[in-house]
Amino acid sequence: MKILNLKLLLFLVVSSFLFTSCNNSDNIDLSEPISVDETNTFVEVDNISDEVNNVIDDFFAEESLGARSEDTNPGGILSLGCMTRTVVIEGTTKIITLDFGDGCELPNGAVLSGKIILIYAVNTDVKSLTITYTFENFHFNELSVEGENIVVRVRENENKNPQSTLTVNIKITWPDGEFASRRGTKVREWIEGYDTRTFGDNVFLITGNWTTTFKNGTILSATIIEPLRREMACRFIVSGLVELQKNNRNGSLNFGDGRCDNKAIFTNEEGEEFEITLKRKIF
Repeated sequence: MKILNLKLLLFLVVSSFLFTSCNNSDNIDLSEPISVDETNTFVEVDNISDEVNNVIDDFFAEESLGARSEDTNPGGILSLGCMTRTVVIEGTTKIITLDFGDGCELPNGAVLSGKIILIYAVNTDVKSLTITYTFENFHFNELSVEGENIVVRVRENENKNPQSTLTVNIKITWPDGEFASRRGTKVREWIEGYDTRTFGDNVFLITGNWTTTFKNGTILSATIIEPLRREMACRFIVSGLVELQKNNRNGSLNFGDGRCDNKAIFTNEEGEEFEITLKRKIF
């Protein structure tokens, strides 16, 4: 009898747990719209990810051009007096450490600190290069950046332009403890400035799709519908269209007509438009 009662009690407990779980699942609000704050944070994470990629692309462009000094490459990554570069070769593997110290300002005003570590196979004859890069105590304008990215660089795509296909896996943390993680793929075509030694004339077209996960568990998915145009002479994306999705709610983010400004237009699925002020949080 005691065994029977115990089994009955366990059945009731499990049944109660399952019933409660189902009710909690039914109470999840999947219709909560995409907020302006989420959109702003999404853009900020995107800016940081892109600017780190710009540093990597510019570094390898300067390497291929043979630039080594400020005299031959004014304004380039290798000419930054606040950054040191070390190279270690282990067999067929090359390890490059870009050390920005306690603070190193890029030509566009962004301040980097800590290290970016790049690892790739030594083979100068190939038309493509696969690079893994990680971060060591790395900060972008006081925001912590962690993770491991893999980028496949080709010297020429079908348009005869350099191109990078990036597998993104990063986490960005603000000083107040808020964070966002980014997973996905981006293709960056370098359409202008790759044949010069000036950082500010670089222009990229970006396509791809990815997800951003916020601290509270919210997941915001993004797919580029019209290529994003990123000009290093401007602190923000100047044009392009991104489709956003959160649960069963959709929206789009339009970055404009090519002018350099900090404005974008967010449109929800009802067709309502909201002006977004693109900004970076500086702490």
